[in-house]
Amino acid sequence: MAVFPWHSRNRNYKAEFATCRLETVPLEFGDYHPLKPITVTESKTKKVSRKGSTSSTSSSSGSVVDPLSSVLDGTDPLSVFAANADPVAIAAVKNLFMGSEKGRAGPAAFAVSEKVRTRLEELDDFEEGSQKELLNLTQQDYVNRIEELNQSLKDAWASDQKVKALKIVIQCSKLLSDTSVIHFYPSKFVLITDILDTFGNLVYERILSMCVGDHSVLPGNFSPENVNDTARETCLNWFFKIASIRELIPRFYVEASILKCNKFLSKMGISECLPRLTCMIRGIGDPLVSVYARAYLCRVGMEVAPHLKESLNKNFFDFLLTFKQIHGDTVQNHLAVQGVELSSYLPLYSPAMDWIFQCISYRAPENLLTEMMERCKKLGNNALLLNSVMSAFRAEFIATRSLDFIGMIKECSEAGFPKHLLFRSLGLNLALADPPEGDRLQILNEAWRVITKLKNPQDYIDCAEVWAEYTCRHFTKREVNTVLADIIKHMTPDRAFEDSYPQLQSIIKKVIAHFHDFAVLFSVEKFLPFLDMFQKESVRVEVCKCIMELFIKHQHEPTKDPVILNALLHVCKTMHDSVNALTLEDEKRTLACLINGFVKMVSFGRDFEQQLSFYVEARSMFCNLEPVLVQLIHSVSRLAMETRKVMKGNHSRKTAAFVRACVAYCFITIPSLVGIFTRLNLYLLAGQVALANQCLSQADAFFKAAISLIPEVPKTINVDGKMRPSEPFLLEFLCNFFSTLLIVPDHPEHGVLFLVRELLNVIQDYTWEDTSDDKIRIYTYVLHLLSAMSQETYLYHVDKVDSNDSLYGGDSKFLAENNKLCEMVMTQILEHLRALAKDEALKRQSLLGLSFFNSILAHGDLRNNRLNQLSVNLWHLAQRHGYADTRTMVKTLEYIKKRSEQPDMTHLSELALRLPLQTRT
Repeated sequence: MAVFPWHSRNRNYKAEFATCRLETVPLEFGDYHPLKPITVTESKTKKVSRKGSTSSTSSSSGSVVDPLSSVLDGTDPLSVFAANADPVAIAAVKNLFMGSEKGRAGPAAFAVSEKVRTRLEELDDFEEGSQKELLNLTQQDYVNRIEELNQSLKDAWASDQKVKALKIVIQCSKLLSDTSVIHFYPSKFVLITDILDTFGNLVYERILSMCVGDHSVLPGNFSPENVNDTARETCLNWFFKIASIRELIPRFYVEASILKCNKFLSKMGISECLPRLTCMIRGIGDPLVSVYARAYLCRVGMEVAPHLKESLNKNFFDFLLTFKQIHGDTVQNHLAVQGVELSSYLPLYSPAMDWIFQCISYRAPENLLTEMMERCKKLGNNALLLNSVMSAFRAEFIATRSLDFIGMIKECSEAGFPKHLLFRSLGLNLALADPPEGDRLQILNEAWRVITKLKNPQDYIDCAEVWAEYTCRHFTKREVNTVLADIIKHMTPDRAFEDSYPQLQSIIKKVIAHFHDFAVLFSVEKFLPFLDMFQKESVRVEVCKCIMELFIKHQHEPTKDPVILNALLHVCKTMHDSVNALTLEDEKRTLACLINGFVKMVSFGRDFEQQLSFYVEARSMFCNLEPVLVQLIHSVSRLAMETRKVMKGNHSRKTAAFVRACVAYCFITIPSLVGIFTRLNLYLLAGQVALANQCLSQADAFFKAAISLIPEVPKTINVDGKMRPSEPFLLEFLCNFFSTLLIVPDHPEHGVLFLVRELLNVIQDYTWEDTSDDKIRIYTYVLHLLSAMSQETYLYHVDKVDSNDSLYGGDSKFLAENNKLCEMVMTQILEHLRALAKDEALKRQSLLGLSFFNSILAHGDLRNNRLNQLSVNLWHLAQRHGYADTRTMVKTLEYIKKRSEQPDMTHLSELALRLPLQTRT
């Protein structure tokens, strides 16, 4: 293949900028504007109303099967009872479930046939999972069995076995009378009431579905008049069946679970049932069972009838009347049999009592709290009761009466419910609401006087955690320091802190959350000793991360405070030293991000030498986290550029030495990085910084280091956890590198265009992918670079740095060397195009041929006949096999014709005539 000489065209960059500038077009204001509000025209259409009835007056009992009778032999036991009994007996049963006092009947009215008795006993028997079946099970087995019963309930209902579903609920409810494993009772209550809730929802939805038959829609606030006869009869039937349950506890719970269904029968049904169910609880002898029954009734009542607070209040007052039973002989004997201490028995009441009190206190006025406090005093300031009061009422109400509550706590007996739990409950309220300002110090002293005397470390830290929040909210660093010192004193012996890391973490978070001035925070004498209690590395690192997150969030101004710097260097060092071979990449990134946030917030102002000293110290401390080292290199590079800005580019001997020290820092640090493209890009950046500060030999060293690193670039690299080809990244880097090399002056001892020659040798020797054309694209970019270097004046410069246009001044020998390199690069490109034809890679050949044609058009002097002929040949090559995009070719030809109209480009008109457009056949 013949060698084509390269002739760069002379460029007038100012004129080109002027011609390429966007044309200014006068703005014409019309009716349309893209941001103008849209006007929507409403078209009126006739609405078609849908006919439908919201209620049904006719009974559909003939078409709807009763949910319970289908399981029996066609007649349910209550229907038989209704048929055989006299009207007085029927009225008595109705009174039983509706709570009416009218129509009382004598004993003879409840006589039933043997057949009816047998049917009723069926409800007391359940073949799948009777009470006996649940005895002698482990706790986990018990939980699993209850969950199985819950699923069995759903399955039975889905398969239309309504009686079986009712039996399951009855048997589960019976379990709530058993306190043989007394500590498990609250958990058992939760499990079984979940089954009751499921049953109640199934019954309600079933009856509701009967009300919306025949295309009628039941309104959300429906009344019993809207309910059809079938639904009403089915609902009545359910209540009849539940009324026939023999035992009190299951009868109470099952009826309470379907309390909402009273809406289908009577407007006053729920308001009549709640007092009756409240009175039923009086028949439960065990106070623990009784209080949980009251809690369930409160929960159901608040859900279906929150306006009936008076009935719920009656439930609570009943509880107060029977509260002394807890300390009676029966309970004490029961506890003695099970070997349960009173101190572990009384907390079992707390969940139920808390729920009852929350229901009572919901939207309650403040005077109700005053009434409750008086009742507590009448009951001898019972600690359990007082604790529930403080847990239920609004924190604002409690906070204003803090000293009153403290006085009541002092008078409480320690038996069964220790005082420190009461102080903890009070502290939880004070963390949400502020007490009167004049009372705050006295409150803290009274509480801490009790807390500091606690011998058990777990009891102590549970209270201290809560009151640390109160101290931070209302007092200065002196009081906070006293609290931290007391915590250290209590938790250090026997390494008690090892069992209380969650509470200690909570305390440290509360402290730093309230002290946004980190100079004040780190001046707290016991803060760092408090951190030393976190001996477990994972916990220690989490605490340090929390500190750094809040520092980055709240520290808005750079700082040089030595107290802050020393403390946070210690914190960051702790995070850094936790990194090992097993640390996940995500965790490394998180830690590096936090440390970088600290590094960027450190500023010594104009004391640049002190700033560089900090960066040197940080590099030695954080050498295992690559992102931190990268940030330090960027920070030092910026420091050098700030120095240049301050000196306005005219360095003194001192500042010149300083920027060389910054450059040396980067040169030493970059090789320690692992990511090869990170190193390449930082070498380029640092070289640019050195060049901007007139450190020419240092800049050459960076660029040479980058060139020598290119052969080490692997074929694939890891990008976000996935292996990607490296050539696109290398191509991007080299393009940036070429842009910098334009302004780098030649070294006097290394000959003309030394760096460009070195780079070309590396590109030539690099092993490129066989199916890639990136090597030729790079050669094309080199051709652009060499063309720019042949201009009399370069496109851009670095201030106070003489580039080759100034050094050589258009010297013919320099231009001859430049042209030789151009010819060598062109030869490589043309050989590659010919090789593509042999490999039948015709589409690639077409694309590269057009790309090379555009390069010659942009940078070459087409008045040269041989270069002109080469461009014509490339045009034909791009279209030869039909792979060229016709639209692109047309646009290119139009561009050439438009350029030929310029005064110094008339020769392009002749070229345009030689560039035909080929049609595809």
